[in-house]
Amino acid sequence: MPAPFFYNYVMDLQKTLTTAVSIAKEAGALLRDGFRQNKNIIQKSSAIDLVTQYDQDAEKLITTRLILAFPKHGIIGEEGSDLAAKDNSYVWYVDPIDGTTNFAHGFPHFCVSLALYTAETPLVAVIYDPIKEELFTAVAGYGAHVTQGEGAPRPLQVSQAETLLHSVIATGFPYDRHTSDVDNMAEVGRFIKKVQGLRRPGSAALDLAYVAAGRLDGYWEYKLHIWDVAAGVLLVQEAGGRIAMMNGDPFTPTARLNLMASNHKIYREMLDTLAG
Repeated sequence: MPAPFFYNYVMDLQKTLTTAVSIAKEAGALLRDGFRQNKNIIQKSSAIDLVTQYDQDAEKLITTRLILAFPKHGIIGEEGSDLAAKDNSYVWYVDPIDGTTNFAHGFPHFCVSLALYTAETPLVAVIYDPIKEELFTAVAGYGAHVTQGEGAPRPLQVSQAETLLHSVIATGFPYDRHTSDVDNMAEVGRFIKKVQGLRRPGSAALDLAYVAAGRLDGYWEYKLHIWDVAAGVLLVQEAGGRIAMMNGDPFTPTARLNLMASNHKIYREMLDTLAG
């Protein structure tokens, strides 16, 4: 399906994607080189909310490249980048390492995540897993794709699982779970009784990419930041899936999110299970 005329008129989204892919791969190479190195691990909002020097270095690299390529665009990044847009409403959401706890512990499941939005509309998404060398991309109106190494892009499509009983679902847990009653434990208890499998891989961006790829049938998580999910949202949408807030409201890119994703067939069953 062609992209809306407005987007073609304002910006060449395919060219923008090419630039974003190059930036994500450069950041990914930095992370791959640092993966087995000693890391300076700092606690942020809690003892389980971590940041390393590689998060900071990767975000600096990404923001520097984005400013050079798109000087009028805004940038909002996990590690503090906050650059207002100039003359238009284009904003990049940047997560230099989604899955920092995995990265810090030498667990090879993390990614670089970049997404371009205009207002509440996602336009371009890039998620790059530098260890597996898997590149997930999407452009509004042009579908979602995955590329392995130097191979050709393959289109993504969400799964065809009919029920939760035939589904593998992923989730995550908020960083304040030690002190907050909103800790996802009740929801996990309900889902574990209904699904074929429940997973907690540790990267919201990759969880959403895997829903888009049909590797996971659904996903939910509380208290996400927009940079965690901005790219994954477009991937799921362009792969034919559903994205919503946990109460069923439409997705909006607010600062904190209680988000779910699925194929169309288990969407209602997931919402009902989340509602208790």
